[in-house]
Amino acid sequence: RMLSGYKPKNDVRDSYKILELEEGCSLDDVRNSYRNLAKKYHPDSSSGMADSQAFIRVEEAYRVVLNDMVAKQKSDPAEEEEDQFKSKSLQHRHYLSFEGVGIGTPSQREKQYMQFRVDRATEQVLEYRQQRLESLYAGSDLSRAKDVRQSKKVKITQAVERLVEDLIQESMAKGDFDNLSGKGKPLQKFSDSPHIDPMTHNLNRILIDNGYQPEWILLQKEIRETIERLRKSIVASRRKLGEPMTLSEQKQWGRICEQFAEDIRKLNKRVDNFNLVVPILSRQMVHFSMDKEILRARKTYEAVMEKVSDSDTKENEGEEGK
Repeated sequence: RMLSGYKPKNDVRDSYKILELEEGCSLDDVRNSYRNLAKKYHPDSSSGMADSQAFIRVEEAYRVVLNDMVAKQKSDPAEEEEDQFKSKSLQHRHYLSFEGVGIGTPSQREKQYMQFRVDRATEQVLEYRQQRLESLYAGSDLSRAKDVRQSKKVKITQAVERLVEDLIQESMAKGDFDNLSGKGKPLQKFSDSPHIDPMTHNLNRILIDNGYQPEWILLQKEIRETIERLRKSIVASRRKLGEPMTLSEQKQWGRICEQFAEDIRKLNKRVDNFNLVVPILSRQMVHFSMDKEILRARKTYEAVMEKVSDSDTKENEGEEGK
């Protein structure tokens, strides 16, 4: 903070000479000249003329020139405000200036700036702790109210559990559980799968006996029923059209194929969902192809037509169509 008030001692004319400019030049000329000289004298650049002292003089001259242009702008109401000069400064100036902290070479100023950041961070931590303590004491009443509500929820849950337990004991005393099927008999032990835990095997058998089916079994059944229904519907739609088809019938058949393709797309989404939940990799299903299904429907239709036209070979050709 003490070093932040440092001001360069260069004269305005000398500063313009250092920047290789003349008085009355534009801000763009000043920026371009400073950029070129910074690339030329910066210690970290790969230039053969790198010189830290020369770079410090260039930077001080740049500050003096900017201050001089700001002063002239304040005296001339037709010019822009000082903030516009600051907003148009080079982006790397924010890095080189270190927020106005420090003097000396860039490495020395960087060390001074790091110490400044440490002090500032310490102050911010102290302010944060103070605000946290204030908010903690201010919200103590609210936390107490939350604890009261939570304790009420726990009491209600325990009361419900005690009520359910009392109802079960009352039913047992009345004899409602005396006539249950299988009372007093041990659970049937299954020896079909010796590699599975007996308890897990018994639970699975109880679920199966009561009609439970896993999700992937239901999805597989639904997919197979859907594809069979779609195949029958498209064959039935083709049979309703004539042979050969007229122009209007061809357009109608095109619309039927488009709807069939949309149904196949939706069915393939179900296949993706099935593949995500099926536990066995070999049970996964592949997508249905619209072209193959249309070809299949065409062959089925031709077989049906041959069956109708030739009554003598009805049974044999019917088996080929299937």
